[in-house]
Amino acid sequence: MEYSKEFKQALSEFSPAEKDKLIFRLLKKDKLLSKKLYFELIDLETVDDKRDAMEENIREKVLLASKYIANQKYFLVLIRKISAEITEHVKITTDKFGDVSLNLFLINEILEYNEKLGTQRFDNVYKLYIYLINKIFKALTLTKKLDEDYWMEIDEFLESLNEKTDGNIYFQKLCTNNGLDFNWLKCENIPDHFELIVKGIKSEGFLR
Repeated sequence: MEYSKEFKQALSEFSPAEKDKLIFRLLKKDKLLSKKLYFELIDLETVDDKRDAMEENIREKVLLASKYIANQKYFLVLIRKISAEITEHVKITTDKFGDVSLNLFLINEILEYNEKLGTQRFDNVYKLYIYLINKIFKALTLTKKLDEDYWMEIDEFLESLNEKTDGNIYFQKLCTNNGLDFNWLKCENIPDHFELIVKGIKSEGFLR
């Protein structure tokens, strides 16, 4: 929404007390904005602190969720909730590196349970695996937009992901069938035109 000069002028004429009252009313309705301002203005924790805390949070919640792997619909609901927490962290902190690293960390934590996942019928885990493969493509796309100084750390997550994928035949085959080249699981090998590649894969009806 665009604001006219007249509207901006009218707001600027509010008294400090009126402005404070308006701000607090708006913050009550927008909890995400409230958290973002708190982080930017007075929070003593850094982005790195928040990211480390999120990793621990992810690890704990995936562990709890793993008890429900046999109930794939509920398990996926729990995983989506964890993913939503990562999204909130990124919006609050504008942590671009965390947007990649935390999602790859989440995938790696889920694949820690390959043994349990391997006991499920393929049609039961299909939606979960497609969800994870989409996350991998998104992470690779975002990696190309990061400063190369981050690539060494991202490569550690990707190497772990590659190893765990080898331990899950269904997931590995589904990755291949949906156009994921495992050579891309190294930052320097991600093609420059990667976004176009992903669009092409989706246009052919994959990643669904």
